[in-house]
Amino acid sequence: MERGEPRDGTIRVLLADDEHLIRGALAALLALEEDLTIVAEAASGPEAVAMARAQDPDVAVLDLQMPGADGVQVATQLRDEVPGCRTMIVTSHARPGHLKRALAAGVRGFVPKTASAQQLAEIIRGVHDGNRYVDPELAADAISTGDSPLTAREAELLGLAANGAPVAEIAERVSLTPGTVRNYLSAATAKLGAENRHAAARMARERGWL
Repeated sequence: MERGEPRDGTIRVLLADDEHLIRGALAALLALEEDLTIVAEAASGPEAVAMARAQDPDVAVLDLQMPGADGVQVATQLRDEVPGCRTMIVTSHARPGHLKRALAAGVRGFVPKTASAQQLAEIIRGVHDGNRYVDPELAADAISTGDSPLTAREAELLGLAANGAPVAEIAERVSLTPGTVRNYLSAATAKLGAENRHAAARMARERGWL
């Protein structure tokens, strides 16, 4: 049997969540399902990628926000590096923009943490079978919010500004002149109709565009 193939018809699952208590409880509950086997657990984005490479799971259940790399970034890596692993995101604080990023990364499931273990197990089975599940409320929000008006560069610089970095530091990090950085930030601020770059960053984060 090749590594990563289902054993005795079971679905091999990777769990990634930086909250140890939640991850441990979820692992214990899912392990009660006869057709699910937890083959690895991870507490960060990089650890999740490393575990997926090593264990070649069938389905990776990823927390949206993790240290090192978020769930969408991890899903993007797994799509390229562990193509046999289907991915799904579980989160307690999703925004419409997060859903769109996740779908673009090939994520097959987007589930709120309010889902029961039984519901999550059913969604894992569906994702493993090639189906897609998106939380209906989040899907409706995504449709009503619309797409981000920001370019990739504007979003990148606004994200750095959101962490409080001054223009000079941002310019050095991205190898641009301070004037060019100011122009990008001004354009992003104008597109969002915000008072300043800090308000623009806050608005963009609330909508999941960063």
